[in-house]
Amino acid sequence: QVQLVESGGGLVQPGGSLRLSCAASGSIFSIYAMGWYRQAPGKQRELVATIASNGSTIYADSVKGRFTISKNNAWNTVYLQMNSLKPEDTAVYYCNADIRPYVGNPRRTYWGQGTQVTVSS
Repeated sequence: QVQLVESGGGLVQPGGSLRLSCAASGSIFSIYAMGWYRQAPGKQRELVATIASNGSTIYADSVKGRFTISKNNAWNTVYLQMNSLKPEDTAVYYCNADIRPYVGNPRRTYWGQGTQVTVSS
């Protein structure tokens, strides 16, 4: 069983910063990529940023230059440093991971439970 546990959400004023963390645990043979998605009320879930095992990253245009995704050396935790936050960044942020749980098993996508980020004065 694979688990993704997120932390770091909260309430912040416009222009402020937050750092989200997501730790993967359980039966993991290999992690290929991890990332963050977000979903605002009444909107579809959208990609925020992803990082692959080789360190390559992808960002949504709306967060480029403000958000930075990174991973730890053990490649089981991913971080999202969010700076210059705007009210439109308000959403539930979900951790996502592309994992092969056991050797010989297919890769599949896992999701965390989500963490609320609210940007408001």
